Amino acid sequence: MIKALLYPPIVFLLLLAVIWAVSVILARFSYRASSSQEGKKPYACGEDTYDSSAQPDYSAFFPYAFFFTLAHVATLMLTTVTVETMRILVMALVYISAVGVGLYILLRK
Repeated sequence: MIKALLYPPIVFLLLLAVIWAVSVILARFSYRASSSQEGKKPYACGEDTYDSSAQPDYSAFFPYAFFFTLAHVATLMLTTVTVETMRILVMALVYISAVGVGLYILLRK
């Protein structure tokens, strides 16, 4: 009986039930606006009106994130591959060359 509680689906369902119960209990303590505050506007970064100017632009972030991912996955590949056979070495070199092509495409302007 006790061993059955250690199976991943059972553990998942038990934790789901516990988290749901805690959520229901804590929802009773959550903040709810009173009826006297219905006409008030929410705080918007100190501005009187909130428009799209407060939303950041992530277009410059994605090239850095892509570079970070390529560089670190390539490093992980180089450090963890075991060169026991020529086939594994060729596969690792093909992977690293594909990473090099990806970095070239990313960094060219």
